[in-house]
Amino acid sequence: MSEATITADVRDAGLDDLPALAALFDGYRMFYGQPSDPVRAGAFLRERLERGDSRLLLAVEGQGAALGFVQLYPSFTSVGTAPIEILNDLFVAPAARGRGVARALLRRAADDARSRGAVKLVLSTAVDNLPAQSLYAAEGWERDRGFVEFAKDLL
Repeated sequence: MSEATITADVRDAGLDDLPALAALFDGYRMFYGQPSDPVRAGAFLRERLERGDSRLLLAVEGQGAALGFVQLYPSFTSVGTAPIEILNDLFVAPAARGRGVARALLRRAADDARSRGAVKLVLSTAVDNLPAQSLYAAEGWERDRGFVEFAKDLL
């Protein structure tokens, strides 16, 4: 792969894609400080695919090598009384970063969510993930200024 923009084909992922998805998902989890655990990554994604409770999109290059993925979870806005989708996971393999793969995944995710009737796509990222924040802003995403996000560990 050259340093130029990669032409990535972004498509729905299925069980046949599980080995490639699990490797990318393991990399994603490690990016966020988790230890490598490809078995756990694969089991989690297999469950999502089999239950159909999330949508996985996979970016591949011409020869079929997996470059990145995005995972979307359906949800709702109670105030807006409409469906939304949560873009929970976005990851691009380190060798493919900065070459348009994440942009292609974001655009396809938005198109797909819109086609399913979602009125909004939401995401969160680490406060220090400035490259991702820059991409989101460049793609028309707006930082939420009306709500503060909280989380509570239950384990």
